[in-house]
Amino acid sequence: MNAGAATDTGLVRERNEDRYWIDPERGVFLVADGLGGQSAGELAAETAVVEIRETLLASEGAAEERVRTAITRANNRIFEVAQQEADRHGMACVLTLALVENGELTIGHVGDSRLYLVWDGAMRKLTSDHSPVGEDEEAGALTEEEAMQHPRRNEVFRDVGSQLRTPADEDFIEIRKCRWRPDSAILLCSDGLTDQLTAAEVRAIVERYDGDAARVARELVDAANDAGGKDNTTALFIAGPQFGSKYATRPRMEAPGGAVLPHKLFTGRAAFLAYGLLIGMLLWAVLRAVRG
Repeated sequence: MNAGAATDTGLVRERNEDRYWIDPERGVFLVADGLGGQSAGELAAETAVVEIRETLLASEGAAEERVRTAITRANNRIFEVAQQEADRHGMACVLTLALVENGELTIGHVGDSRLYLVWDGAMRKLTSDHSPVGEDEEAGALTEEEAMQHPRRNEVFRDVGSQLRTPADEDFIEIRKCRWRPDSAILLCSDGLTDQLTAAEVRAIVERYDGDAARVARELVDAANDAGGKDNTTALFIAGPQFGSKYATRPRMEAPGGAVLPHKLFTGRAAFLAYGLLIGMLLWAVLRAVRG
């Protein structure tokens, strides 16, 4: 896997409360976002990363069980640390953890950070937003643009650290599983990215992948800052060994003025129509030249 990460404080916040862990050799990827407005959010995110890393590196067994255990231990450790100082009370974070093993992607998720799967020309969000606005958006009650501008956008009803938990607690850890394909990619990000960029804008940047995952991550974070940078932004982009091969053999198209356009992949009926039109134009040009 080719993996890259980028994070930035943004243009408004004074501190970066996002933390991440990226380990391509072990197939482990994590984004943690300290809750804004709460005490010591950055400490909560840092504690989550440390606890999850130590737990996963020391554990064996089924992927889902390991993911649940790691997130629960992080949760309970954050809660314990919060009790030690008055100004830490209530500290917590949200997070998304991805584990790639034996051709399978296992996701552990709490809150409103996100994981997207990119495969076969499409980008799909695999995590749910554990927030009132996120639920309304997923139910179709709000458009993506309305949700991005909603005043309650940053409220969440699930977090890591505000109370003691067990791995089996309901309404705590969301687990998702899917096949990991060598021609797919995943994007993990904090809400600082998706509050500033639409899914279409994110996909356009991802489709410019040319083998440099770190560049994609940096372009995503830079684009979020260019769009306002109202929050900390973190992006982890992980591409399988065959991801992007469908675009690599196609020359980049340039718009007037030299702007690079994202590659487009034509398949099925679209490919038939596109290539049919091209052949027709070539035949027309040949006949015109012969008659001339």
